[in-house]
Amino acid sequence: MILRFKPVLKKLVWGTENWVLSGYEGSETVVEEGPLAGKTLNEVYGGEFPLLIKFIDAHADLSIQVHPDDEAAAKRHGCKGKTEMWYMVDAAPGAHLYLGFKEKITPGEYASLVADGRIVDALADHTVAPGDVFFLPPGRVHAICGGCYLLEIQETSDITYRIYDYNRPGLDGKPRPLHTELARKTIDYDVQQDYRTHYEPRPNAEVELIRDPHFITSLYDLTEELEVPMEGKGDFLTVMCVEGSGRVGDVAIKAGEAVYADSAERTVRFVPEGAGFKLLTSYCAQIQKP
Repeated sequence: MILRFKPVLKKLVWGTENWVLSGYEGSETVVEEGPLAGKTLNEVYGGEFPLLIKFIDAHADLSIQVHPDDEAAAKRHGCKGKTEMWYMVDAAPGAHLYLGFKEKITPGEYASLVADGRIVDALADHTVAPGDVFFLPPGRVHAICGGCYLLEIQETSDITYRIYDYNRPGLDGKPRPLHTELARKTIDYDVQQDYRTHYEPRPNAEVELIRDPHFITSLYDLTEELEVPMEGKGDFLTVMCVEGSGRVGDVAIKAGEAVYADSAERTVRFVPEGAGFKLLTSYCAQIQKP
């Protein structure tokens, strides 16, 4: 069974998020057509769907933020934490994002930088281009900046600790709340030599980008038809189009859209329509239905 879902578009102070596959309570995507039309993703899956998949269009900089891990989020808020990844679909000239620290700081130095409105000065600044990939484990400080259009794959959670928001008002005209102390206890202060995920592109083949207990994500750059086996992929495979158009099985898909294939499919067929058909797939090999 391969299904297309009606996305949930969210307008925010900095741009938009298009939730193309979501089981998050209150923002669940529903089957768009066919015998299951109107069913939520959770109803189709048989429990809370473990991934939340969005296309993010940043017109302005997002807040500087960090996410807790599953253990801390469960203890503090009774929810999942947030592990996520970004695939850069498009980027305006000079577009950039913040991810991690450029040099090691202490929790005390963090607090002083936040108090002085200078936390951005401590962050690693990355110029971005289409095809760039970044992995964001819990505890890694980050912010998408204006001019970035990307695909985000994450746990089904909306828990965010906002550190700095440029002293701007929210959509209601009031400043958005900050979570300085919770963030201080959550941040991973270690510095990485390289925050990008590097990979070697290969046409008409699977290129694994991220392998994590929460999700496994691969890239397919296709000019010809390809059969992808479902064996070993758990209960489902999500398929997101980041360039061009084509079909997943008999379901049409184009850039900015996603479909869901369940484990009843022995294989899933990707069929490009012309050159430049790029897909990302993601699944949870270690997560089974409740």
